[in-house]
Amino acid sequence: MPKGLLGLVPMALAMASIALASCGQAEPSRQTAAAAPSDVQGISGTQSMTMIEMVSGARRWRVGLADSPSSRDFLAQLPLKLTLKDYAGTEKIADLPRKLTRDGAPAAITPVRGDVTFYAPWGNLAIFYKDGHHSPGLVHLGRIEGDIAGLGGPGHLEVSIHKLP
Repeated sequence: MPKGLLGLVPMALAMASIALASCGQAEPSRQTAAAAPSDVQGISGTQSMTMIEMVSGARRWRVGLADSPSSRDFLAQLPLKLTLKDYAGTEKIADLPRKLTRDGAPAAITPVRGDVTFYAPWGNLAIFYKDGHHSPGLVHLGRIEGDIAGLGGPGHLEVSIHKLP
């Protein structure tokens, strides 16, 4: 190799290393907007997680709330008594007394079975008993722990929601 080209080899290797290192990274805006289900499900390891409970007759569901401005705003509205109505064979929805803040929330998420969310355009709570589709305006609040049996299906469901001690 000619002497003049030897000086370019270390620089070319450094540039190639930088290019390869950045190949595996997704665009930050894409990650934030999509809020992959694995991101949403990861709240159970959060130490500052607040637990709430939804009760309908003898059925009880524990929900771990994410540590976010929207979840704290929801928590401030508790206790609540709501009538959950079936929507699209995928989720149960109910109007909240007032809309929640969206501060710091991604533009959209893809909800999964067990997610407790807020749909900002309508101002309602949305609890998914089946996986949903990517939805702009949907804000993750928390996740039901364990079995969600008795939550899904047609018809209304009267629930009371309160903070656990």
